[in-house]
Amino acid sequence: MRGFGELEAAIMDRLWVRGEPTTVREVLDDLRPERDLAYNTVLTVVDNLFKKGWLRRERAGRAHRFQPTASREEYGARLLRDALDEAGDPAEALVRFVGRMTADEAAALRRALQAHERGAA
Repeated sequence: MRGFGELEAAIMDRLWVRGEPTTVREVLDDLRPERDLAYNTVLTVVDNLFKKGWLRRERAGRAHRFQPTASREEYGARLLRDALDEAGDPAEALVRFVGRMTADEAAALRRALQAHERGAA
């Protein structure tokens, strides 16, 4: 899995922030203060995200409302998993990654590992 392109990421960000099914028009309105985009451009990217499985849609009159199929955190976890899969030595990549963590991030990782171990027992 590759990460989202620039416009895909901006659209997903708006959808994650909204947290509710959203029309393409609403996404476009959210993006307009920062970008001059055509409706059809946003529609095409949203449709591509739907076809890739990142969005679900529901009918809303003549339009559709879209909502992410995964949380922002799940997306990040998938990227991390893919990065480990691509690393020559995943264990060494983890050691180097942990070496760059802040104290708060390391504490969060410890808690996540403890929770994982409790769930696996």
